[in-house]
Amino acid sequence: KNAGISAPPCLRRVRALEELGFIEGYHAELNASALGYGISVFAKVALEDTSEHDLQDFIEAVREMEEVRESYFIAGDSDFMLKIIAKDWDAYQSFVTQKLTAIENVRSVKSSLIMKRNFKKPSVPVDID
Repeated sequence: KNAGISAPPCLRRVRALEELGFIEGYHAELNASALGYGISVFAKVALEDTSEHDLQDFIEAVREMEEVRESYFIAGDSDFMLKIIAKDWDAYQSFVTQKLTAIENVRSVKSSLIMKRNFKKPSVPVDID
């Protein structure tokens, strides 16, 4: 309706944007608290060794952990920034001690509890002039 064209040409344009790689996917935004996940944490993880093989091993290990929702390779005093969700602080501490630091190459984990998300902007800015 707002695009000013009927559904079939609009769908063709959307499919073209998907094929060109401008649209990567679709998802529903779930309410973590409503689903019983009371805390979110940013964890900066430093590894002992950072060869390409070591980095890939770490990425694959945390990819399998349901608590880890996002992972970023970063520059600075740590190697990765992870966004982790947990039911409560005790569950998070158990996750860190039993799963995250159990990964052989992990040197340190620095946790920052997310107090409140002020806003989240999806995607990227797009000029629509």
